[in-house]
Amino acid sequence: MSLFARLAETARLMVGLPDYDAYRAHLAAHHPERRPMTRAEFFRDRQQARYGGGGGRCC
Repeated sequence: MSLFARLAETARLMVGLPDYDAYRAHLAAHHPERRPMTRAEFFRDRQQARYGGGGGRCC
Protein backbone atom coordinates (compact mmCIF):
# COMPACT_ATOMS: atom_id res chain seq x y z
CA MET A 1 0.00 0.00 0.00
CA SER A 2 1.40 3.38 -0.97
CA LEU A 3 2.04 6.17 1.49
CA PHE A 4 -0.77 8.23 -0.05
CA ALA A 5 -3.22 5.32 0.26
CA ARG A 6 -2.30 4.83 3.91
CA LEU A 7 -2.67 8.54 4.65
CA ALA A 8 -6.05 8.62 2.92
CA GLU A 9 -7.22 5.56 4.85
CA THR A 10 -6.05 7.10 8.13
CA ALA A 11 -7.83 10.37 7.36
CA ARG A 12 -11.09 8.54 6.54
CA LEU A 13 -10.92 6.54 9.75
CA MET A 14 -10.21 9.68 11.78
CA VAL A 15 -13.45 11.25 10.57
CA GLY A 16 -15.42 8.03 10.90
CA LEU A 17 -15.56 6.83 7.29
CA PRO A 18 -14.72 3.13 7.21
CA ASP A 19 -12.94 1.62 4.22
CA TYR A 20 -15.25 0.07 1.61
CA ASP A 21 -12.43 -1.98 0.06
CA ALA A 22 -11.58 -3.49 3.46
CA TYR A 23 -15.28 -4.34 3.92
CA ARG A 24 -15.34 -6.09 0.51
CA ALA A 25 -12.17 -8.04 1.29
CA HIS A 26 -13.53 -9.14 4.69
CA LEU A 27 -16.84 -10.19 3.18
CA ALA A 28 -15.14 -12.22 0.44
CA ALA A 29 -12.84 -13.95 2.92
CA HIS A 30 -15.31 -14.65 5.72
CA HIS A 31 -18.82 -14.50 4.23
CA PRO A 32 -18.59 -15.47 0.54
CA GLU A 33 -22.27 -16.43 0.44
CA ARG A 34 -23.44 -12.89 1.24
CA ARG A 35 -24.09 -10.24 -1.41
CA PRO A 36 -21.90 -7.20 -0.73
CA MET A 37 -23.55 -3.81 -0.32
CA THR A 38 -22.95 -1.24 -3.00
CA ARG A 39 -20.69 1.67 -2.09
CA ALA A 40 -23.77 3.88 -1.54
CA GLU A 41 -25.50 1.25 0.62
CA PHE A 42 -22.31 0.81 2.64
CA PHE A 43 -22.00 4.55 3.22
CA ARG A 44 -25.65 4.84 4.34
CA ASP A 45 -25.29 1.79 6.61
CA ARG A 46 -22.18 3.20 8.31
CA GLN A 47 -23.80 6.62 8.71
CA GLN A 48 -26.87 5.01 10.28
CA ALA A 49 -24.68 2.95 12.62
CA ARG A 50 -22.70 6.00 13.65
CA TYR A 51 -25.45 8.57 14.09
CA GLY A 52 -28.48 6.35 14.69
CA GLY A 53 -31.96 7.00 13.56
CA GLY A 54 -34.10 7.29 16.65
CA GLY A 55 -35.22 10.43 18.39
CA GLY A 56 -31.83 12.12 18.24
CA ARG A 57 -29.76 13.58 21.04
CA CYS A 58 -28.94 17.11 21.87
CA CYS A 59 -25.38 16.39 23.07
